[in-house]
Amino acid sequence: MKRNIVIATITAVALIGGGTATAIAVAGDDEAPAKKTVSVSNDDNNRADTDTDDTAQDQAEDQAEDKAEDKAARDTDQDAEDKAENAAEAKAGQVTAADAIRTALKHKSGTAVSADLDDEGTNLVWDVDVLTGGGKWFSVQVDPGTGKVLGALADRDDDGDDAAETAQIRAALQGSSVTAAEAAEAAAAKGTVTSVDLDEESTDQAWEADTTAADGTGSDWRVDLGSGKLTADRTED
Repeated sequence: MKRNIVIATITAVALIGGGTATAIAVAGDDEAPAKKTVSVSNDDNNRADTDTDDTAQDQAEDQAEDKAEDKAARDTDQDAEDKAENAAEAKAGQVTAADAIRTALKHKSGTAVSADLDDEGTNLVWDVDVLTGGGKWFSVQVDPGTGKVLGALADRDDDGDDAAETAQIRAALQGSSVTAAEAAEAAAAKGTVTSVDLDEESTDQAWEADTTAADGTGSDWRVDLGSGKLTADRTED
């Protein structure tokens, strides 16, 4: 008897992509070749499905965390009148808090410590507190409609309490890599920023930011001085 010789050919495409391939076996010179079908599975397809499931789960968890933070940050004590007033102020402030801070620092060199959208008589202004390198305080007012500087007033009150507070603020700022403008930009993802202030007294020092939603609902946030991470302000919980 002639010794059987088997030749099997499986395409590289089937091995890589999965599916089926046909092997041709030859047994002797006078016999017709026999076909054998081989199934090839690709584990990468299964892994891709698993990765997709994990990504969807991560996204769902992130969304749930964001909703929880938003709920925790809301000011639930506001009535309809307060919301209407907040919405009107936020709409009037066409110049953002971050832009107002940058404008103020161009006018008066130093470090911005706070920015508040305040009523000045019948008009709204951005009031930006700037601490100069020499330890002097200036209040720079910026028009929220045009972005122009309306004026700058020096704070000449140098009693012991103010000196101690200034020293505390300087110490907090030295350990911060996040500016007031950057904190305002981080909070802007949650609504219109109406104020940014440095909380130098808490053990977990941070930037405090207030935002207003389109319906006038206010929310309170904290921005980490080092990482810039935005979290709900739970200091009064």
